[in-house]
Amino acid sequence: MDSFSSLIRTASHEQHVAAETTTFMSDLLGGRLGVDAYARYTEQLWFVYEALEGAVGRLAADPVAGPFVRRELLRLPALERDLAHLRGSDWRQGLSALPETRAYADRVRECAEGWPGGYVAHHYTRYLGDLSGGQIIRDSAEKTWGFARKGDGVRFYVFEEVGNPAAFKRGYRELLDGIRADDLERQRIVGECKRAFALNTAVFRELGEEFPLSA
Repeated sequence: MDSFSSLIRTASHEQHVAAETTTFMSDLLGGRLGVDAYARYTEQLWFVYEALEGAVGRLAADPVAGPFVRRELLRLPALERDLAHLRGSDWRQGLSALPETRAYADRVRECAEGWPGGYVAHHYTRYLGDLSGGQIIRDSAEKTWGFARKGDGVRFYVFEEVGNPAAFKRGYRELLDGIRADDLERQRIVGECKRAFALNTAVFRELGEEFPLSA
């Protein structure tokens, strides 16, 4: 019988691929977009992580979500440093969420407030993605726009307090396997993982409309 972490990975694979292969992400990783598109994407991330991390104090003691709340994963301080580098010290003045970003952040907040299992689904899709595919984005951004290696502009992707990412991801998957949830609740969590990828893909599509490649 497959472990719960394997089940999640397999069940959400299609949505994961769809998110990674959107036109916007392909153009961004292919170096075909300017740094402004990267900065706009980074702004959207801020809204999602503000929703995710605004809940950690409340969820730290929760029996389901609590074990996943890990200080070494927190991204907001790094994101804010990147935004200051990309947009200047008054970056908050021009910060705006796309409608799809707002929908994504609202759903994260809704789960954080009323459904710890759903919160875990969003936590998993974001942080394990950042530790994995996020490194490809960092590498591409450094090469395309000349950011210092692991420096300002790409700090969001640098997990300084995670010494061994492979071991960390293994431990995280073990936490998933041991989650306090019955089979029905696990199915709901898998469904929320799929929804998280779909929400993410919708943000990419909207960014793609804002930054179309000129013919």
